[in-house]
Amino acid sequence: MRNKLKIVVIILVLAILPVGCLVGSKYKKPEDQNATNFRNGAANIDTLASVVNVKWFDLFNDDVLKGLINKGLANNYDMRIAMARIERSRAELGYTKADLLPAIGYGAKVNSNEKAFPVSNASASLSWELDFWGKIRHENRAVQNELLASEEGRKVILSNLVSDIAVSYFQLRDFDNRLLIAEKTLESRQKGYDIINQRFKSGYVSEVDLVQIEQQVAIAEATIPAIKRQITVLENKISILIGQAPAPIERGKTNSELQIASTIPVSIPSILLKNRPDVNQAERLYMAANERIGVAQAMRFPSFNIAALAGFANSSVSNLFDGSSYLQNASAGVTGPIFNFGKNKRRVEIYRQIAEESRLSYQKTCITAVAEVEQALQNVRTYKEEWTARNRQVIAARKNLELSNARYYNGYVSYLEVIDIERSLFDAELKLSELAQNQLSSTIELYRALGGGWN
Repeated sequence: MRNKLKIVVIILVLAILPVGCLVGSKYKKPEDQNATNFRNGAANIDTLASVVNVKWFDLFNDDVLKGLINKGLANNYDMRIAMARIERSRAELGYTKADLLPAIGYGAKVNSNEKAFPVSNASASLSWELDFWGKIRHENRAVQNELLASEEGRKVILSNLVSDIAVSYFQLRDFDNRLLIAEKTLESRQKGYDIINQRFKSGYVSEVDLVQIEQQVAIAEATIPAIKRQITVLENKISILIGQAPAPIERGKTNSELQIASTIPVSIPSILLKNRPDVNQAERLYMAANERIGVAQAMRFPSFNIAALAGFANSSVSNLFDGSSYLQNASAGVTGPIFNFGKNKRRVEIYRQIAEESRLSYQKTCITAVAEVEQALQNVRTYKEEWTARNRQVIAARKNLELSNARYYNGYVSYLEVIDIERSLFDAELKLSELAQNQLSSTIELYRALGGGWN
């Protein structure tokens, strides 16, 4: 009786001791290598004005675009893959948590031959590896951090999805506008060709003028199919983003009619890093890698196991459940490495280097996030300035073309001058259309870079 009591006491002590034993270093947040402010824009220190409080659906005044984004959030395959990844991580967390508890099982065997070994039996068993050094707890924490990293990864995909759909839509509307510009230019050049062809037949102009305008008509004609190809590319891209088979995309407002909220708060870099889900994801992955160092260190020490068995065993099936067939046993054991030629030590070093890679990746993600905001701020400002200058060029080129046509038809200049001005106007109008798209897209990129779009 006293021996059984000793065994129970030993088992209880072994079960309680692991609570206080945990090898491995504690997590220490890496130092953020970022500036105190942005070079290309003012920062708002007020966290209440953080960009996370600006919802993506408050950015746009186009119901068609909002509908496309909503459809993408519901059907996008990357989003659905991310959700499946989160559910897998959640299942893995439950799987590792179960290792902290004892495993209970049962078994039974019946032999027709009474001389068979092992004899007929029916029993229940319990086995439990005590987490004395924290191996299971470290692994549990690692999987928990990976689950949180998966959730942050979903936010990254969501933010990128909102941005990608919006930018692709702006690009689509840009090429729609370029197509109109090209068609109007072709129509204008075709009318010019008809007039000059009549004048050539009447002997008023040389064949050089006719060939020059014919060349310009062909250039405008060739531009249209190229633009149509790009429209199809963008429609297919948006179709994939919203999770549907390639199909024509509904149009809403033009880029010139579209407006984006201009009051996007720019938080200071330290707050930015809390908003960005990719930064949080990188940190969680580093935390998980750091926990696995503890797993590797715990594997260098002995492991303790307890087991219990209760049941019946008898060579005769008919007497299997007699009182004399009952048996029970409780045991405790220890196993551990003695000499593995440095394998256990190297395992720890491997996980240290994996954690170091994760730490460096986290720090790189931090400075990349700040750099993206810097670039987005610069893009928003400079695209606006460039659009203003290009718009003045278009207005001046249109007036210049009007005057040059009058000078040509009055015989003061050659048609070559008219062609040069018309070519300049065509290029400037296409560039102005692209800049209108770039202005909208750069604002969305700033919103995404600041950590918006995932909430």
